Amino acid sequence: MPYPGRYTPTRRAQAPAKRTVHFPNDIVFQDIVRRGDLEQIGRFMRARKVRVDTLFHSGMAALHEAVLTGNLDAVKLLIKYGADVHQRDEDGWTPLHMACSDGYPAIARYLLAMGASTEAENENGEKPADLIDPECQELAKLFETGCV
Repeated sequence: MPYPGRYTPTRRAQAPAKRTVHFPNDIVFQDIVRRGDLEQIGRFMRARKVRVDTLFHSGMAALHEAVLTGNLDAVKLLIKYGADVHQRDEDGWTPLHMACSDGYPAIARYLLAMGASTEAENENGEKPADLIDPECQELAKLFETGCV
């Protein structure tokens, strides 16, 4: 029972509603791939929240993003879920172009084992081997005549 003469509100003050930001699944997925969160990648793929071949606003697909982070395990997982080793980004680069350009021999080796083409040309007419830094001996050796 309220004390006499004391103000007692009849309504409780309402806290303002919390605002939340919701990003589209493809933007969330792109971030997950960039972070290399294998568990979340698997969850998204199993729940079919995204298509593995979607080109993000960056102009690349999930496999391209995984290659750029140098995360071989993410690359393998995306391929397991159907990512295409031949998929091109908006500039015609395949994941193998990126692995060669950024100096990831283990990823290049894996992509080649999965059937990636050494003959694919990007929009500038460059093949993956054309993008190898000559100082990256491991990649250069991988692409020597007769090795691929």
